[in-house]
Amino acid sequence: MDNKGNQQWVWLALDADTREIVGVYIGARDEAAARKLWDSLPPVYRQCAIAYTDFWAAFAAVLLSKRLRLRRSEALRAVGKETSKTSYIERCNNTLRQRVSQLVRQTLSFSKSVQNHIGAIWYFIHYYNASLLA
Repeated sequence: MDNKGNQQWVWLALDADTREIVGVYIGARDEAAARKLWDSLPPVYRQCAIAYTDFWAAFAAVLLSKRLRLRRSEALRAVGKETSKTSYIERCNNTLRQRVSQLVRQTLSFSKSVQNHIGAIWYFIHYYNASLLA
C-alpha cells in the first residue's frame, strides 16, 4: 500500500557566486515553509540578495513581504528555466538526489524514518559546502 501522508520537501537557497547552500528548510510546501526558508538565511542575504525563483506564489508572498524596502523588481525575479538563472539550484537538486540514496524509493537504502532522511540531507549539505572550499 502506498502511503503519501507524510510528504516532505527540501527547500534550498543557493549563493549563485559561490554555489554554497546558504538556506535550508525541510518540510511542507506552503507559505509557512517559505517563511522558514527565509528565516534560515543569514542576515546579509536577507538584506541584499536577489531571489531568482519559479512562478510559485508562496515565494512571491514571503520574499516580497520581507523585502518591502526594495522595489519589486530588485527583491524577486520570477524566471523560467529558459533563462538559465535557476540552473545552479537545479544542478544542486540533481546532485542531492544522486548522492542521497534514501531519497529514491526503489533502493535498498530507503528508510521509512523521516529523521533518517533529514539527517542524510543535512550530512549531504555539510559535505557539499565543505567540498566547495577544497
